[in-house]
Amino acid sequence: MARTVPSRKALRPSRPRSLSALTTVALALTVGALLPALAPATDDAKAGEDAKAGEKVLTAAVSQSVDSLSPFLAQRLISTSVLRLMYEYLTDYDPKDGHAIPGLATAWKTSPDKLTWTYTIRGDTTWSDGQPVTAQDAAWTFNTMMSDRGAATANGSFVSNFKRVTAPDPTTLVVELERPQATMTALDVPIVPEHVWKKVGDFTKFNNDQRFPVVGDGPFVLTDYKVDRYIKLKPNKRFWRGAPPFDQLVFAYYKDNDAAVAALRKGEVSFVPNVTPAQASSLKSTAGIKVDDAPGRRFLALAVNPGARSRDGRRFGDGNPALLDPAVRRALFASVDRTMLVDKVFQGHAVEGEGYIPPRFADYFWRPAPDQKIAYDPGRAGALLDRAGYPRGADGRRLGKDGEPLALRLLCHAIDPNDKAISKYLQEWWGKLGIGLTVDCVDNVTDPWMAGEYDLALDGYSVSPDPDYVLSIHTCAALPATPQVSGQTDNFVCDKRFDALYAEQLAEYDTAKRADLVKQMESRLYDIGYVNVMAYPNAVEAYRTDRIESITTMPEAAGNIYGQDGYWSWWSARPAPGSAARAHGDASAGLVLGIVAGVIVLAGLGSFLLLRRRAGADDRE
Repeated sequence: MARTVPSRKALRPSRPRSLSALTTVALALTVGALLPALAPATDDAKAGEDAKAGEKVLTAAVSQSVDSLSPFLAQRLISTSVLRLMYEYLTDYDPKDGHAIPGLATAWKTSPDKLTWTYTIRGDTTWSDGQPVTAQDAAWTFNTMMSDRGAATANGSFVSNFKRVTAPDPTTLVVELERPQATMTALDVPIVPEHVWKKVGDFTKFNNDQRFPVVGDGPFVLTDYKVDRYIKLKPNKRFWRGAPPFDQLVFAYYKDNDAAVAALRKGEVSFVPNVTPAQASSLKSTAGIKVDDAPGRRFLALAVNPGARSRDGRRFGDGNPALLDPAVRRALFASVDRTMLVDKVFQGHAVEGEGYIPPRFADYFWRPAPDQKIAYDPGRAGALLDRAGYPRGADGRRLGKDGEPLALRLLCHAIDPNDKAISKYLQEWWGKLGIGLTVDCVDNVTDPWMAGEYDLALDGYSVSPDPDYVLSIHTCAALPATPQVSGQTDNFVCDKRFDALYAEQLAEYDTAKRADLVKQMESRLYDIGYVNVMAYPNAVEAYRTDRIESITTMPEAAGNIYGQDGYWSWWSARPAPGSAARAHGDASAGLVLGIVAGVIVLAGLGSFLLLRRRAGADDRE
């Protein structure tokens, strides 16, 4: 990867401060000055022109900022979700149970030695500009990732074992491997049009967000994008499965989840993801709004900085060295009451964390054995620290090996309402253990994270039916090549035993044997102690039934709408009879009103503590 890491200055979290009357006035004036920029004037009014009167517009509220709309760079959930709408993959995941089904490829087979895979590519598919989609486009996509480090930024792990990729004819793609690879029907790589992308010079700088419409072959065509404002797409009339029923799909950006829910109530948006328990309870009693609450595909974990390093062996960052001691990590984990987090923070809309893969993926779900599990036991946690040489001082605080009080920092997301609540519990529990905790919820966690400038962090990833990718980000190969660039690594974990198991599962074609190897990897990751899963949050979402008549969840029986492993929800969504959703300009107006209302509330509560900024993103895919 070639994204430059910013200068590494120590994190100094801003302390919450009371708003004086003068500060309140200044804040109001500041927001007033910002209103012209936020109001749906030039950009939104112009963008709204493409939603003609009577057209069916599906507007979904989102809070995460796009990192890139390039298939070679995008890693955040919002970005990869949009790319699934713009480009086909070789194979798709069935919305019923997640098994591999035809996508761009109609069929596939492997050689007896499992080192050569041959895909049959559709012969009747075209790009949105009318050019034919061929096997050469797929070959060019993979070869570019194999030969250009910048193009391998997001999905390089999928092709690291590729030896050669060719297209002997327009409907045949041949991939030769160095070693057998079990993920060949789960290559989550968007196939791009060679005739467009071969003109790109530096893949690390091209974000695919300046010229519209963007040429693709997925169910939608990207027609407009404004940073932290909106993403607009229209149906691809050439899509081989058929065009989506809605006339336009808009992802409207809301920094504040409360403002998004208010917009849903007023009909300014049709869908809101990541609904809080309190919001879900209120929305369930609202006519015309349906709340979906289903097992999620994400995990929420505590990630511990193991000492950031690059593949060339150089160390960087400023992680607390006390966390390199397994006893300290186990003591911290043993002080986390997962039951309370599920009951109090998620109000029952989650499952207690155990292994790395969520229980929704039953074949790969693992839980620690009773004698292996780090259960909630504050007394045992304290004893661990005592034996490891971290005694309490006269003031009750634990002393580190240097004789100084043991104090840690926690990195978290400013826009996630759960992060702040969880952080408060951690401060309380670890405070009783004698360890201080400074919480730093920021808009952009990526920069300090990739710079190794944190002690602990609240981490989360969306897991796919094939778990290879979320396992690969904990291998040594995922570390950045040098301290000056970022890598695919999630948390700088590098363990030889884990790597050996990863290579073994990647080459195992027997599904039962592979699942067992994956569970061994989860066990190893658990024992290493740098990633500890606290909960598996449900996917709690809400949409207007007077705008959306039906929409496909994944899995279909009980699953999520937003952030699927595919395009099924937005492609299948059917407008309610007689509905004609508003253009996005209305949604922006709702956002401005939400901000103004927030200023009024602040003005009335001069002593209100400004605990966090409501911008930024859940930065992990």
